[in-house]
Amino acid sequence: MGMGEGTEGVVRLCELRAGVLSVDEVLAALGEPSAGGTALFLGTVRSDDHGRAVATLDYTAHPSASSRLRAVADAVAGEYPVIWLAVVHRVGALRIGDLAVVAGVACAHRAEAFIACRALIDRVKDAVPIWKHQTFLDGQEEWVGAP
Repeated sequence: MGMGEGTEGVVRLCELRAGVLSVDEVLAALGEPSAGGTALFLGTVRSDDHGRAVATLDYTAHPSASSRLRAVADAVAGEYPVIWLAVVHRVGALRIGDLAVVAGVACAHRAEAFIACRALIDRVKDAVPIWKHQTFLDGQEEWVGAP
């Protein structure tokens, strides 16, 4: 699979969700006896951003975000030797410590898995229109990634 072959069936899970994300669900989607390497990235809501204490965080997705997420997943599955790929991103109000994104790939070898997983999460952050609104304990707020 991967490396220019068809990506039909390679992308096992690709969703935006308002509910709690599950690492176990993503791992189950990546389970494959021929995969010698599975790499996961877990993005969590941190308590501070560049030394500023975070009070609340809310992710907002553009209506095209689901299709853009799928396009990124398909592109990574087609460019790297991925056996299985899964990515879920949360939207809505999150608390400190909540999972915001879980992305993972299963490949034949560990080095390939690390490279493909890094490409997946980097492209999700760069190309999928999901914006983060943070409020801080000092009362200030900011949008991250908004146009």
